[in-house]
Amino acid sequence: MSNKIHVKTGDEVMIISGKDKGKTGKVLAVSPSEGKVIVEKRNMVTKHVKPRKAGDPSGIVKAEGALYACKVQPVCSKCKKPTRVAHKFEKDGSKIRVCAKCGAKL
Repeated sequence: MSNKIHVKTGDEVMIISGKDKGKTGKVLAVSPSEGKVIVEKRNMVTKHVKPRKAGDPSGIVKAEGALYACKVQPVCSKCKKPTRVAHKFEKDGSKIRVCAKCGAKL
């Protein structure tokens, strides 16, 4: 399995399949080894948690679950549509990520 992921922490993404299809959110964490991402307030799951020390929450807690990275696409800030990631080189030689539809910087 490839360890490269097309989204980064902090990207605005749209979920393209599953129960949260069509919803957007910010990427909180990326796990390249598993090929998964965690999106803020999306794919909520319930966890049974024991208190580890005094004052910790216990019982049933809602938390974000991981999604496969292939199920999300970055949202372009200019055209506001989900898009694939393209790459371009700037004049100084640095590589940047751009929208494959309109060419805006991601």
